[in-house]
Amino acid sequence: MLALLPRRMSLTSTKYVIDAWAWLEYLDGTAAGTKIDEYLKKGEAFTNTVTIAEVVSRVQRRGMDANVALTAIGSLSRIVGINTLFAKEVGLLHAAMKKNRPNFSFGDSFALYTAKSIRAKVLTVDPDFKGLREAEMIKS
Repeated sequence: MLALLPRRMSLTSTKYVIDAWAWLEYLDGTAAGTKIDEYLKKGEAFTNTVTIAEVVSRVQRRGMDANVALTAIGSLSRIVGINTLFAKEVGLLHAAMKKNRPNFSFGDSFALYTAKSIRAKVLTVDPDFKGLREAEMIKS
């Protein structure tokens, strides 16, 4: 179901799916970004292709170099591709999440489903993930 492209491999068994908010904090070099860097060094990181599109869009709108963001993400995490079944499951998850979390976005749903699929935690600063057992919240 998942199309993983090989990247940096970790000897640890801790897995993190990095969401767009976390990547932006990392790329901006904020205090939260420094904490995220520590997680990247101690675990195995994954990023899905929808998150990459979200990060590239935000970086571009800020007038920054999207290629720098793409290079960082590609070198620090394994990229998770999506297919039709994956997209369907994300849609079902998104519909369920919206019942109790009206601000939960499609991007959030892709990150969460990716984490569920590979038994990982979503590494995030996004308050929309607060209280989810699959989320590792980073304080900004």
